[in-house]
Amino acid sequence: MSKIAICPGSFDPITKGHLNIIRRSAKIFDKVIVVVMSNYRKTGSSLFSVEERVELIRRCTFDLANVEVDSYMGLLAEYARQKNADVIIKGLRAVSDFEDEFQQALANKSLNPDVETVFMAASAENMFLSSSVIKQICQLGGDVTPFLPPEVSSEIISKLRQQ
Repeated sequence: MSKIAICPGSFDPITKGHLNIIRRSAKIFDKVIVVVMSNYRKTGSSLFSVEERVELIRRCTFDLANVEVDSYMGLLAEYARQKNADVIIKGLRAVSDFEDEFQQALANKSLNPDVETVFMAASAENMFLSSSVIKQICQLGGDVTPFLPPEVSSEIISKLRQQ
């Protein structure tokens, strides 16, 4: 029986931290679906459109045969049901991430009892990374190249500097 995992996020933009979680998940599960979703808590417009984010992720994961990239604007629990997913993968950077992610996991389990949430700790070198931190550093003139996947870093930096 094939195990399907979903790795959801807004990925605006994708970081090396996101990519690390995706790559590690791909080693564990038969199929990983990276799904770009909207985050209702993040106000303001997105840096990249949903289509652009999907394409950036595809470019970063082209070498992972068991990774597929998609987008969805509804409930994650419903998406997991549609895809017959067994697991939702959530990366945790710090204890502060846990409370919110835990609440979401309980809600998803209530809405879809067939899916489990698995928390994956960020690797030490990525513990501080977030799309928001990268946006702020870049907009203030800092070098964010070390934090971005090389396949897409120049495109992301170019767009950030236009803001």
